[in-house]
Amino acid sequence: MSTAEKEIFDAAPWKGKTKKYDFVREGVIAVVVVTVLAIFFSLLFGSPDEPPLTFKGWAVSNSDNFYATAVQELAGTSGTATYGAPYNENGDGLNIGPLWMQRWAGVTRPIDTVNDFVIAPLSTQIMSSDIANALAAWKAASDSQKTTWATSYDDAITKVEGKISDVAAGDYGPVPVLAQGLTEMAKGGALDAALLSQGGFFQTDNTKQILFFGDGSYLDDAGTAANLQGGTWGMMNETGRYPGQAWLWLYSFWYQIPPFNNEESKPIGANADAYIMGLMGLLTLGLILIPVIPGIKTLPMRIPIHRGIWSQYYKSQGIKRRKK
Repeated sequence: MSTAEKEIFDAAPWKGKTKKYDFVREGVIAVVVVTVLAIFFSLLFGSPDEPPLTFKGWAVSNSDNFYATAVQELAGTSGTATYGAPYNENGDGLNIGPLWMQRWAGVTRPIDTVNDFVIAPLSTQIMSSDIANALAAWKAASDSQKTTWATSYDDAITKVEGKISDVAAGDYGPVPVLAQGLTEMAKGGALDAALLSQGGFFQTDNTKQILFFGDGSYLDDAGTAANLQGGTWGMMNETGRYPGQAWLWLYSFWYQIPPFNNEESKPIGANADAYIMGLMGLLTLGLILIPVIPGIKTLPMRIPIHRGIWSQYYKSQGIKRRKK
């Protein structure tokens, strides 16, 4: 069949069998059936979603870790405080060779862990006299004095491996009272709302909460329990482990192989996230450009798998394979 004949054949009206089909009726039936089933199973089993992580859950389940994290936020030694752009200027961020993307982008989402995570939330509460006095003492002190108090207490907690009751006595200023006050605030469930409301009444930005979670062990422990660490591919939906976002496997794959899975390897290890994003960007660009890449775009012509798949159709329509 010549090209002209094939075009005429493809454009000709359908002459095969036809059957009437009511799309509206079928659509209504499908919607009604699915709605009834959804309501029935929702009432029977309840919400399938995993319960959210909260500061209350953290402070109640591991108060020492929450307390120690609060001290780190005051001392400026937490992961968020030392991260760098886009949150602050206390770190260089990730790089790909000479490309320092975070540093170049600058601080676009400024976060002061001392005020945003501790002082401001405490100031929103009806305080006891002890906490009010501690806040007043903190605000009246010089920056160097604040740093001395907080870092001394952070070092003391680190020496006893986070067990607050074993911390040696020392001159820590108002830091212990502030940390205890924030812990009690979290246990009461007020810290979640206080952090969320900092951005306004209608707020869906959970950046601060997630960063605070990440500074302690609570988020990491929850990830381990749900098999979401790098070695277990780290993919799930909000309803639980299965089936997970299957499309993320290509990203997670790279974290399973050297040198991306070794933080000590240089220069990639500590910058694995940046290198993997760059690599995935190149692969995605290659996928987009398949129609114009010589050799790749002609593969279907040189490896005609589609002809075998459609062989019965070609035979039924009398279409013969053209010979080169």
